Amino acid sequence: MEHDELWEKSLGIIELSISKANFNTWFKGTHISAIKDHHVVIGVPNGFAKEWLENKYQTYILNALREHDENIKSISCTVCAQQQPTEDLVAQKPSEETSTPPSPTATSPATATNLNNRYTFDSFVVGEKNELAKAACVAVSENLGKIYNPLFIYGHVGLGKTHLLQSIGNATLQQDPTRRVLYTTSERFTSELIAAIKNHTIAQFKEEYQKIDLLIIDDVQFLSGKEKTQEEFFHIFNALYQQDKQIVISSDRPPKAISTLQDRLRSRFEGGMIVDIGSPDLETRIAILKEKAQQKDFYISDDTLHFIAENIKNNVRELEGALNRIIALCDLQKKEPTLSFVKDALAELIESSQRRGVQANDILNVVIDFYETSREELLGKARKKEIVRPRQVAMFFLRSELSMSYPGIGKYFGGRDHTTALHAYEKIMNLKKTDEKFSEELQFLLDKIYTV
Repeated sequence: MEHDELWEKSLGIIELSISKANFNTWFKGTHISAIKDHHVVIGVPNGFAKEWLENKYQTYILNALREHDENIKSISCTVCAQQQPTEDLVAQKPSEETSTPPSPTATSPATATNLNNRYTFDSFVVGEKNELAKAACVAVSENLGKIYNPLFIYGHVGLGKTHLLQSIGNATLQQDPTRRVLYTTSERFTSELIAAIKNHTIAQFKEEYQKIDLLIIDDVQFLSGKEKTQEEFFHIFNALYQQDKQIVISSDRPPKAISTLQDRLRSRFEGGMIVDIGSPDLETRIAILKEKAQQKDFYISDDTLHFIAENIKNNVRELEGALNRIIALCDLQKKEPTLSFVKDALAELIESSQRRGVQANDILNVVIDFYETSREELLGKARKKEIVRPRQVAMFFLRSELSMSYPGIGKYFGGRDHTTALHAYEKIMNLKKTDEKFSEELQFLLDKIYTV
């Protein structure tokens, strides 16, 4: 298999395993530079991408490569000239090219948009749970800086936040191509800031950002705990706001739930319009599948679409992943997407086969991150209220997701009695049934556990 083909197929797997924002930020412009002695060298555009891919995404990359070549043993990254993204990487036709994100040390934010032309309001499927969010985004695109400023959109992963955010940018440029628009993620913003500090160009960095007419920041929750980044973002936010420039922000939770966010930033976020996006209902899921199938020029019967929508419920990304899997298998096996074929193709996915890869440590890491505690506190003897609840949640997930025995859970948590684990499970289960807000919190954590 040629290098380009191997990487193209591997990227298709990786894209389904991580968030769209992270995929676009860290994998765009990458390619296989060399393969020798079962070792793959990935070419990346800059040092930040090298660090992130080797430290955070090495397992994803290696597993994806081994799906197509089981002889591959290891990977590394090297900084080299950026290669034009393949069609599959940007998931669009060659005529619909998108702007390549600037490297943290190169293009200034005022001269790039990072927008994907595929994301438009017309291609966004509206349902009961996202109707308000879309209406607010359309209104913002038609009245930059005049209403809903800032606009803050939140919701679980894979529900269409990025689609709506980029639609605002694309609609704005369609109306007035002279507007300066930038879509970026909080992680990329942080990387650019670090590079500016390192290169002693922080004044230029802030000046360029303050020229923007529409600033779109995706996944702002990742600014949590980054004091220096929050400080610089606060000043940029104020400068843009005072000039009636539009700011649009997304997060996986509302501002008040981002606990290590500076109070002054939280206050700014809450001063505008806050809207949430919920999981799509059955009718919306069917409509999304029809839209995606039509985009890919792939015919699939209504009863088969109904089966997929009934069984893939969490988010749009999973729906599209299921459809992509069916399309790929039909092409590979030269089969038609009959209901019987699709049931077999999605059997493992529907049975949550991805859960086999989740371990106790994954659950603990998600709980620790969300509740902002430490491993020592979670596994220790402290009985403070702010520690007891996270500990009970972790015990609950170890039982519900991994089917660990109560004695096993007690042993895992420092040799506690099995009755402690039993009490924790029953306590969280009762709260899940009676407290709607807490139930949503558990679902959010569950999404995180299976998308880390």
